[in-house]
Amino acid sequence: MKYLCLIYSNESPADGATEADSKRVMEAYFGYEEEISKAGIKLAGEALYPTGAAKTVHMNNGSTVTTDGPFAETKAQLGGFYLLYVKDEAEAIKYAAKIPTASMGGRIEVRPVMTFEQP
Repeated sequence: MKYLCLIYSNESPADGATEADSKRVMEAYFGYEEEISKAGIKLAGEALYPTGAAKTVHMNNGSTVTTDGPFAETKAQLGGFYLLYVKDEAEAIKYAAKIPTASMGGRIEVRPVMTFEQP
């Protein structure tokens, strides 16, 4: 079954991170990447640019309306994701807990991915 692991954290502390801090975080992520790749469960995974690069789009009376920034105004921002193929929710949670941000003050949202049969 496919599960999406959404990685949320406060992007502000990253602004003041030292080079050593950044290297430590990246090494943790490279280790996680290696683990899920070897386990054969990684379908996709990407980091996102900070929220300053985000645009929110909606329609209003047939016109496209674009605003700067993310849709939700919260303390934590979506910073990336992993799409995993695992046997069940318990395994998805096990691997979500290993995402480095989970132990660095962030949160990981785990959601099953719907699949639709084509008629």
